[in-house]
Amino acid sequence: MTPLDTPAPPAATVAVPAAATGSTARWTVEAVQALLDLPLPELLYRAQTVHREHFDPTKVQLSTLLSIKTGGCPEDCGYCPQSARFTTGVEDSKLMQLADVLGAAKAAKAAGASRFCMGAAWRGPKQRDLAPVLEMVEAVKALGLETCATLGLLKDGQAEQLRDAGLDYYNHNLDTSPEFYGDVISTRDYQDRLDTLGRVRGAGLNVCCGGIVGMGETVTDRAGLIAQLANLDPYPESVPINSLVQVEGTPLHGQDEVDVLDFVRMIAAARITMPKAFVRLSAGRQQMSDEAQAMCFVAGANSIFYGEKLLTTGNPDVERDRSLLARLGMSPL
Repeated sequence: MTPLDTPAPPAATVAVPAAATGSTARWTVEAVQALLDLPLPELLYRAQTVHREHFDPTKVQLSTLLSIKTGGCPEDCGYCPQSARFTTGVEDSKLMQLADVLGAAKAAKAAGASRFCMGAAWRGPKQRDLAPVLEMVEAVKALGLETCATLGLLKDGQAEQLRDAGLDYYNHNLDTSPEFYGDVISTRDYQDRLDTLGRVRGAGLNVCCGGIVGMGETVTDRAGLIAQLANLDPYPESVPINSLVQVEGTPLHGQDEVDVLDFVRMIAAARITMPKAFVRLSAGRQQMSDEAQAMCFVAGANSIFYGEKLLTTGNPDVERDRSLLARLGMSPL
């Protein structure tokens, strides 16, 4: 059998994750792994075919992410330099003032971003924390930007407050497969994350949810992550695929670097399994060559974080991004 004769992945038969309701899951881990194992030209062909059915392949959505409260997080996520448990050189800071956040949002819009995401290093916001964030969301929304927030675990009622303030997207990543998750994080479990996603969906907000490649996981774990995301009902509107940014002092510092072609395969698998989602080429992009990023766009990535900084680690600068998109004949949405 030639690659072009390879049958499409079968319909999934696994149970729907706890955060999903109302439909049968579509993708098994085995079916996603079969995608990841395809010859790369065949995988890219399938991904590009799906991409063109739902998007203009020459357009990229630009998002900017601002850390509105940095460091001091009580969680022990092994990849995160903002954990209070690790010595990484990241200084704790208080929640930013509204005027400063609004200034950053105006600059992001002027530079071409259409979505502005605000991230705070909390396990989850207390009500006294949430109140000023609601003001930030309302002010950024008034600028004409799409709004996104990543604040950790949400309690009952908090997603509704964010929605009412004008939030469009809530980001809460699954990070990896359920089986590998405990090797990375011990202070919250997988169900905690699914419960927050359920609250976000229940409030009618768009979901931004993805994961990280390069934490020591197996290919099966990578397939497990994609299957979990694709089987959410509905699957996320925005799917960031991150490559681990290694920071000295974190437990995951020293991991083997991810083969860029394996990363491209993850982008392609996300595109095929979640055809209408914005698949975001996210953390780790600074370490990628222009050619590697171009392959990710061919594989179906159509969103990037745009700006100088991604939370506490570097991000390709605006001029490099503008130059790359121009060379590729691509442009912002």
